[in-house]
Amino acid sequence: MRTDSSLALRIHSFTPRTRVAGPGLRCLIHTQGCNLACPGCFNPETHAPDGGELRSLDELMGAILTAVRRFGVEGITVSGGEPLQQAPALAELLAAVRAAGLSVVLYSGYTRAEIEAMPHGQRVLSATDVLIDGRYRADSPCHDGYRGSANQRLHFLSDRYGLDDFPPQPAAVEAAIAPDGTVSVRGFPDQRARAVIERLFRSQGSDT
Repeated sequence: MRTDSSLALRIHSFTPRTRVAGPGLRCLIHTQGCNLACPGCFNPETHAPDGGELRSLDELMGAILTAVRRFGVEGITVSGGEPLQQAPALAELLAAVRAAGLSVVLYSGYTRAEIEAMPHGQRVLSATDVLIDGRYRADSPCHDGYRGSANQRLHFLSDRYGLDDFPPQPAAVEAAIAPDGTVSVRGFPDQRARAVIERLFRSQGSDT
């Protein structure tokens, strides 16, 4: 399936392979832009609507398929920012991913009911295997490795995955340091663990 070449997605980052964003080895896309403003959000740097970079859907599909060939990824996970605030482009991308035989895990601060009521919400959900939904609540921590807060729910929208594919993995965290010294952390460490990881990587970066 070809994507609509007139559409583009504003993203914060593209990670070609990770093991802490759902079942198996996956690509991880963080979209850019979110106005939900959940207190204590893990990714405040993804909130500005004009941050990140615009990537055409053809370019993103090319990067995803390259990751499939090079690393054997089985699907993509999309987080944010808030992916549903770019619903038309998101729906198109997810449809192309599914048409390529890959799986889709989607994080959204909106609830499933809110997404269903959106103009493009049904298209997004029809191309999603697992939805993890709900506003982040700092006062309701969760340590299963998949949810930021305990109010969030996993919705299995196809028969591709089930609860057994999401075993608790509270210590599953990945961190990386870019050439410019920027530290990125993937997964859901608590704030104390995140601070320790970032200090460690800054120290290592200053020594190299």
